[in-house]
This record gives sequence, C-alpha cells and structure tokens, in this order.
Amino acid sequence: MSSEFVAAIDLGSNSFHMIVARLVNGQVQVHDRLREMVQLAGGLDARNRLSQEAQKRALECLARFGQRLRDIPPEQLRIVGTNTLRQARNSAEFVARAEQVLGHKVEIVRGQEEARLIYLGVAHSVGDVSGQRLVIDIGGGSTELIIGEKFDPLHLASLKMGCVSMSRACFGDGRLTASRMREAELLVQLTLEPVRHEYVARGWGVVTGASGSIKAIQEVLVSEGWSREGITLEALRLLRSELLGMRDTAAIAERWQLEAARARVFVGGFVVLHGLCEALGIEQLEVSEGALREGLIYDLLGRISHEDVRDRTIADVISRFNLDEAQARRVSGTALVLLRQVCSKWRLGDEEAAQVLERAARLHEIGLLLTHDQHHKHGAYVLEHADLPGYSRDDQLLLSALLRRHRRSFPSNAFVHLPSTWARMAPRLCVLLRLAVVLHRSRSSQELPAVGLRVDRRQLELRFPPGWLEEHPLTRADLQNEARLLRKAGFAFRLGSPDSKLQPAAPDTAAAP
Repeated sequence: MSSEFVAAIDLGSNSFHMIVARLVNGQVQVHDRLREMVQLAGGLDARNRLSQEAQKRALECLARFGQRLRDIPPEQLRIVGTNTLRQARNSAEFVARAEQVLGHKVEIVRGQEEARLIYLGVAHSVGDVSGQRLVIDIGGGSTELIIGEKFDPLHLASLKMGCVSMSRACFGDGRLTASRMREAELLVQLTLEPVRHEYVARGWGVVTGASGSIKAIQEVLVSEGWSREGITLEALRLLRSELLGMRDTAAIAERWQLEAARARVFVGGFVVLHGLCEALGIEQLEVSEGALREGLIYDLLGRISHEDVRDRTIADVISRFNLDEAQARRVSGTALVLLRQVCSKWRLGDEEAAQVLERAARLHEIGLLLTHDQHHKHGAYVLEHADLPGYSRDDQLLLSALLRRHRRSFPSNAFVHLPSTWARMAPRLCVLLRLAVVLHRSRSSQELPAVGLRVDRRQLELRFPPGWLEEHPLTRADLQNEARLLRKAGFAFRLGSPDSKLQPAAPDTAAAP
C-alpha cells in the first residue's frame, strides 16, 4: 500500500460515519472515528427528491470529513451511500457534488450488498460463536437482517423500514400516543411478514444488533436498570410501557439525556427492534460496535491483498449460469492483450479498467441462459438487477452496459447514462470487448496468432500475420462487418498488414467517445 492507512465513509440515511484505520500485525487498528447525524432521509420530499437543505447539511459534513482524507490514496478508501441515496430521484446530483467536495468516488450500494458489508463488520467486531448468527442493523431508511456463520453471510434481507422513515411515517410531529404506537407496530409486522417464516425456519444460535438506534436503546435500558448488558425482550416491553406514558420526543430527550436529533428518531428505531424481537421470538441480543463502516474496511483490505469478493462473485455466477468457462477465458485473455497494446494511447492504464474489461468478458454470454437471440440484452438485464456481492449499483450498471453493447448495434450515445467517471472509458473498453468476441466467434480452442492493435484517438487498425486472414475468411467477414458497426459509434476501424502505418488522426473536435 502506498499509505499505511485505509478509510471508509458510510453515508447513512440517519448518520454519516467515517473510520480511519491501519493494519498492524494482521489486526485492524482504528485511529479515528467521526459521526454526524445528518438525517439525510429527513430531507426526502413526497416525490423522493432530496431537499437542498438536506444536501447542504450533508455536504458541510463531508467537507469536514474530507480534511481527514487528504493523505489517503483513492484505492485505499471507500465511500458508500445506502437506502436514502438508493431512493432519491436526484441522488446523481448529490453524488456529483459530494465527489467534488471529497475528491473521491462515491458508490451507492444495493440493500443486499449493504447487508453483506454490515455482517462482515459485525463478525469482525464480536466474539466468535459456533453455529449461525443473526445480525440486525436498524438504519435510518432500512433494516438489514443477515444470518451467517463465521465470516460468511448465508442469507440476507433488506427491509424498507428504519428509525427515520418509521418516525416520519408515524410520529412526524413528535407526539406519542397509544394509537400511533399500534399503527407503527402493525407497519413493522406487515414489512416483516414476507420473510418472517423463512428466517424463523433457518434458525440461529446468537443474535447481534448493530447501529446507532440499537446502541441508544441499550444505553437507555442500562440507565434504567432494566438490562445489565445487551438487550432483552423483557426490557423492551418495559421500555414500551414507559414510552406510552410520555407525550412527545422532547420528553424522551429530557428523560434520557439524548441529543435532539436522536430523540426524534428514537421511537421509530425502538418500534422496529421491538417488533422484530416479538415476531422472530428473540429473547436477547448482544450489541456490536462494528457495522457497515468496519465491514467496508475489511472488504477494502481484502481487495488490496487480492482476496477480492468481486472475483469470487464472478466465479459463482459462471458456475451458477453454467457458462462456457473455456470460451470466457479465451475472450477475456484476448481482450486484455488488446488492452495492453492501447492502454497508453487511450489512457486505460489503471488496474480498474483491466478488472472491468476482464469481468465483462468472462460474463458476456450470461444471457444465453435464456436464449441465443438477443442474449446481449438478456445478459445486460441480469447484470443490472442481480444481487452481486462486492459490487455497487454503478459497478453493475457499467458491466450491464458493456454486455448490452458487446455485439450488434453500437450507437454513439450507448453510454451516456453512465456516471461521468466512466463516460470516456466505457466506449473504448466496449470496443476491445467487441473485437475479442468477434475474434473468438468460432469458439475454436486453437490459439490466435499474434495480433497487433494500434489506435490514434478514434482510429483503430488491427494487424495479423501475412496470409492469416486469407486462411480465415469468416473472421475477415466478421471484422469487416464490425467496422461498419463501430462507425456508428464514431470509431474508424480497419484491417492492416504488419508493415502498414496508421495515419495520425485529425484534431478531435468532437467529444471523445
């Protein structure tokens, strides 16, 4: 690593968290923690748009976090957004502003990926147990339930209820009544109903809670003497009775010395936890200090040490969809050979570009599970919507876009929907993938000859040994057809001989694809 420190930021629906750590003798040593209750979810309007006021609060917080990140390289930092940024219709606007403030990439992760990272953080933060563990994390906008064993999550669910969303829905003006409490409890049961029987049937030995809401509830229970450590169902029932005797959230803040922001969402978090314990038959749970941000740190360290869960995910998908691994290896190998020849000219020299190209090449035939006709479209849909451990929403969108355009039509606007960080690279990676696919269309196990690819901006020339194309007329025809398709995307592609010269491109007045 170029720096001994790694960092993670969790852009949660209720709070933003940052953790800075380093690896010492194989153990993660935390050097700094920062937390601010931004309450991003509170800024969502009826149309699911983040208000300017909420964005301002969030960006001011990130500006303070950013000062601590100045000396940490991008590859040793992960910043992820969760439920509120998944929901917000203008999340792209906020993410762009956040990236400008931080100077680093922001990822939005799906609910299943959030749950996986939470479990990873919890499993590294509590004592090991035999058998299965149930982890509960109550965030601002969602609640994650994960059953796992050791460090491996086995079953994950992300439920659309959290301390902020529940408080807004049932206690929006801060007043507490018995009827509102019953309404909130019914909402918890309705949200849990689709997964309750499956979770109970799977079973677990230990239950662990994580998040600010669960920690705040534990502190209240301990202060009242209803619990010595952790949380019990009996103590939650006592707390419910006590809450019904209070008029509003201001009384909660005064009674238990909670900051106003925490008091406003305390009852929503309590109702979710109490409802889960009643419905799932949980009598007791321990409380973990680790959660999503710690999971990000451990996942990041895995990537740095080449134990990347994303590679394991690709292997699992290949196995599950029964893909032709030999063909996937041929196409990915050729795509990487072509990449190495043009990486300097096309500014694709970073490791991430190579990883994206290789993964897209290995998965390019995933749509064949349904049918050969239009399989590029089917594959793109699968990759965009599947739960892929280790991948952010934007990661999947990029892979999906590459699969969608790896054959047939290739319009010039094929990648305009992608985040700006990939706007220039994606078309060029797609060209390399398309050429590799065409070169291996015969699915022959015979190795290709040494091919040379030269580029100058949007001009490409692919060279073969003398006589090879004449001996392979179908490949020549395929490549000539590919030249016509690439022309629509603004690329000039031709076949050349080993001694041919690629003429320099004219000044590029159009936007680079």
